[in-house]
Amino acid sequence: MAGAPRCELCGARAAPLRCPGCRLTYYCDVSHQRTDWISIHSHICHLLIPVLGPQPCFHSEKDRKHGKEQLLKRQRFVWAGKPLEAIPAALQALRFSSRVFGSGSTQLVPIYLLLAEASTGADRLRQAAKYLSQAQWIILQTPDCSAALQSKLHRGLGLFSVAEGNLDQALYHLANDVYLATAEFGLNSIEVSAGYFHMANIFFHQNKMDTANSLYTEVSSLWHDWLLSSLHRHQQALQAQAEASPFSEEEEGIEDRMTEGQREEGTRVLCAVLKVREQGPLQHPGETARVLHALAMIHYLGLDLAKAQEVGMKAFDLAKQLPQPDSLETIGHLLELINAQFSHTT
Repeated sequence: MAGAPRCELCGARAAPLRCPGCRLTYYCDVSHQRTDWISIHSHICHLLIPVLGPQPCFHSEKDRKHGKEQLLKRQRFVWAGKPLEAIPAALQALRFSSRVFGSGSTQLVPIYLLLAEASTGADRLRQAAKYLSQAQWIILQTPDCSAALQSKLHRGLGLFSVAEGNLDQALYHLANDVYLATAEFGLNSIEVSAGYFHMANIFFHQNKMDTANSLYTEVSSLWHDWLLSSLHRHQQALQAQAEASPFSEEEEGIEDRMTEGQREEGTRVLCAVLKVREQGPLQHPGETARVLHALAMIHYLGLDLAKAQEVGMKAFDLAKQLPQPDSLETIGHLLELINAQFSHTT
């Protein structure tokens, strides 16, 4: 049975059904084949023969960047509440990455964590635990493993503990997530915010509103401050481009803007915080205005000008009602930038 083919979807041995196209993948039944086909296989079937042949060893930064982009695409299924659709593509990524980097490489850890998150979302806790164990084993076998990767592992273990209902254990892992992210990226980095956000959710559901309020405030503050800095850098890049020689590289200097992954994570987290601020027992007009301002900056930097204007106006109108409307000037400046960009594009 050692060489028996495994099902692409669930990993079960002795899968009898083979893909008639590439003739390299196997399935337990037609439903598993259909799920894999819809998720990823229809896009890569014709590529599998050359890909699964002898592989060159590529470790370039370009390859790693491409891998992160592909991982983000699979992550979107989980964020959209479709965890089952993320699993087949992530399993393919795991197999390919194992061939390229080796089964003990830390390059596999983010994929195992994604598989664990997707399995947890699909209520497959036993399978999720196996993926987390694999990720944990690789990190334990890597003495020089980065604090950033260890942080992500603790976040995965924390979210798994939430799904199990073990909230004390979840808080332990999320506290480690925050500690390690701080060590790697600094106290005021947005990478620290994820651990705070998940801890805030736990305290909110435990009805510990003072602690939850404090953590939600920290999350929105970290994103707001980082986005203000990103907006400033973006303005400097635009100004440098406008003053540059017409013979210089077009778009040079604007490549350092917010990544797609940062934009999607920031939007998801801030929208969740906004919902708490607007609808829950933690309503706070000042904090709500700050979250709206942050979201407007995300939309502006992501070139969604219509959404940026809509959310920015909500932030401005709310800020005007505050006893000390300190944020009016910065929100008003953002709206000016949005309007100027609208004029430039029409």
